[in-house]
Amino acid sequence: MFGLDLLAKLFKILRSEDSPNKIAFGFVMGMIIGLTPLWTIHNLILIVLIVILRVNIGASLFGYIIFGMLAYVLDPVFHSFGYYLLVDVAVLHGFWARLYQIPVVALSHYNNTVVIGSLVSSIILFIPVFFAMKYFVVWYRRVVDPKLQKLRIVQIFKATKFYRMYEKIKIIGG
Repeated sequence: MFGLDLLAKLFKILRSEDSPNKIAFGFVMGMIIGLTPLWTIHNLILIVLIVILRVNIGASLFGYIIFGMLAYVLDPVFHSFGYYLLVDVAVLHGFWARLYQIPVVALSHYNNTVVIGSLVSSIILFIPVFFAMKYFVVWYRRVVDPKLQKLRIVQIFKATKFYRMYEKIKIIGG
């Protein structure tokens, strides 16, 4: 049931009135939160930005869920990448030492290999995933959704009393 509920929420996000940019931006912000360990300062900042910038919160949650599940599989890769950045790249040792002297940054746990590996990886993925998600939203709205709306099963569902009641609640709720 969880999978169907998640799929229904995705369709709701894709059909929302938000712009593809807001949906894609919310999705990639959720991606960063999902890929990196949750209790870090940068994730708190991202959550505040999600609210302030008024991106699609549903897309943020969807990105968090999808990439949060993926993060468990990728943690060994993030650890290796973080170890490489923190230990193997000697040029960065002075940078890490100076950064650690800043009290707020020291609290960010950047010296953890998984935190720095996943954060840098998600920053690298930010732009490609943003444009891929934006393209997907535009493509879905232009190509897929009109075909779905023409399906007989969708038309039958829209004719039900349950759907009309849902539409009234949606209009009243905003």
